[in-house]
Amino acid sequence: MFTVLFTILVIQRITELFIAKRNEKWMMAKGGVKHGEKHYPLIVVVHTLFLISLITEVTVFHKGLSSLWSFILPFLLLTQIIRYWAVMSLGPYWNTKIIILPDSEVVAKGPYRFMRHPNYVVVALEILFIPLLFNAYITAVLFTILNIFLMIIRIPEEEKALQLHTDYKNTFEEKYRFFPKKSN
Repeated sequence: MFTVLFTILVIQRITELFIAKRNEKWMMAKGGVKHGEKHYPLIVVVHTLFLISLITEVTVFHKGLSSLWSFILPFLLLTQIIRYWAVMSLGPYWNTKIIILPDSEVVAKGPYRFMRHPNYVVVALEILFIPLLFNAYITAVLFTILNIFLMIIRIPEEEKALQLHTDYKNTFEEKYRFFPKKSN
């Protein structure tokens, strides 16, 4: 099961990089502005090391499927539904980089109706629960902590860029960053 899940995870990430590159070209052709370029390589390194750590911990230490797999696996499937709901909601605006199209309306549909950063919530849950599915506790804890540090840098940078170039503040002032909150 690990080999299948890990292969799907790698294919998913590579596919997302192709989608992000296509969307980047589209946005830059329309006058997109990049932000947060200094921290982006750090994100790439951490996500790459996450995959390496996961496969290493599971194979070297012969980790097996968690006894809680019947809870964790459906939960992970739900995160994938939310992930692709977010990606499809953003359409050509979705990217792994911070690229803002000045004077465009902020996307506030799909899961973005309920919170500001549903995709970051999904990534955080994946980084925690994918390793836990295979009892890879070191990877789960280490990369959850690293992801928190990355998001402390990334999210304010993204929000600052959105506020600078779009109607972000007015659109999202009634929504929490990570938890659903109903607008008045």
